[in-house]
Amino acid sequence: MRHIALPDTGTADAWRKAARSCLREGLRPADISWGTAQTERGLFDDQQSEGGAPVKMTVPRSFISLAETVCWHSDADRFARLYQFLWRLKDTPHLIADRGDRELAHLRGMEKSVHRCQHKMKAFVRFREIGDRDDARRSFAAWFEPTHHTVEPTAGFFAGRFADMDWRIVTPEKTAIFQDGSLSFAPGQPKPALPEDAGETLWLTYFRNIFNPARLKVQAMTSEMPKKYWKNLPEAATIPDLIANAPARARAMAHAAPTLAPMRAGKARQQLAAHMSAWDGPLDALPAAIHACTRCPLHSTATQAVPGIGPLDAALMIVGEQPGDQEDLTGLAFVGPAGQLFDKVAQSAGLDRSAAFVTNAVKHFKFTPRGKRRLHQRPNSGEIEHCRWWLDAERNLVQPKLILALGATAAETLTGSGANILRRRGTVEQLADGTPVLLSVHPSFLLRLPDPAEQEKQIALFEADLRRAVEMVVALTARSGSQDSAAG
Repeated sequence: MRHIALPDTGTADAWRKAARSCLREGLRPADISWGTAQTERGLFDDQQSEGGAPVKMTVPRSFISLAETVCWHSDADRFARLYQFLWRLKDTPHLIADRGDRELAHLRGMEKSVHRCQHKMKAFVRFREIGDRDDARRSFAAWFEPTHHTVEPTAGFFAGRFADMDWRIVTPEKTAIFQDGSLSFAPGQPKPALPEDAGETLWLTYFRNIFNPARLKVQAMTSEMPKKYWKNLPEAATIPDLIANAPARARAMAHAAPTLAPMRAGKARQQLAAHMSAWDGPLDALPAAIHACTRCPLHSTATQAVPGIGPLDAALMIVGEQPGDQEDLTGLAFVGPAGQLFDKVAQSAGLDRSAAFVTNAVKHFKFTPRGKRRLHQRPNSGEIEHCRWWLDAERNLVQPKLILALGATAAETLTGSGANILRRRGTVEQLADGTPVLLSVHPSFLLRLPDPAEQEKQIALFEADLRRAVEMVVALTARSGSQDSAAG
């Protein structure tokens, strides 16, 4: 049996070279005894082993990455497990992607453990200054107790972050030393006597202040900061007290007065106010103002703006997406093919369009020219945001009892989200002022369905949405009338 003792430093590279050499000799996993300089030789380690046929293989890149990490695990069998899996890879290269393979799953688990240990080392190493503060390169030292052999693969992180100072990270098995820009490794040492950190009091004050007692989850906190690291973390001494007083502090926070918005919030409020409609002109002047709109670039390509139309005291407001080709030419809402389909379904549902205020979320037609045709383009969020100014003005004038939003653009304008419109159709959401919004699809969606059976099904659902809108308007009007009577 061939015994291979890998060095404590440069272990991953050494294993890779040794594994390549063993493959060239055709050595099977059972012919090799893996270990380190500290590993005692086995009873049969010195016996000569005869290799088989030399093996030539291309190793998957993902296995190389896996091996370079697993080599730093504390499991004594890590080298043998890697070579065993490598040996199987020569005949089944796809094995590296087989999540059901038990050996690969075990190696992936070891890889995850090493990564987790590296993460903890980056988070929990606490340096103390050990040199003269006036030196050109200040000097620091830290004590850490890793779970795996992660000092060497993680030292590069600290070398990059603290390149302008000298430092050393001491652990029981290895010491990383960074001096004058050069990184080296020495054997491990007992825990050194490190001086007090002058900034530790400031750090503890900061730690106490960022602790939010209202969001305390002890299990999650100890999972992220395992207790085995606490003895070397100065802030850990404050944790029991913070946990014990968390309920009282959370109650005090709940009873305290709300914090005033910071000064920087003023700019955000101004931007928000700029998007809120401030229309205060006469009712009959609103269509002319919409026609003159230049709030976004859409006005430069469209023929004209298309304002809403209908009674200003309508109980129902119907909001579509944007004018289509024919609406752009005529200046009237819902007169194209989609509008004609809407009229047909509305008649079946008992919805009187003439009694409703019909408008669009975006007032100008957005399109892409394709020969003599103008292909509809969906407005983006910025264009929707600019046009909300006019829709809010129309809502303030009409003050409908119910809004029927047709399509994703209308939903986004009114509710802030146009996502999942098929899943949300038929549901009612409320605006900030309490106005209910019934969501449905746009008739143009129904026209684009290629499957006649699916189109018929969706039209039936659309008719049900319109019928529900009628029922809701009747109910809301009746409720409003009874409240007015009671008030009178």
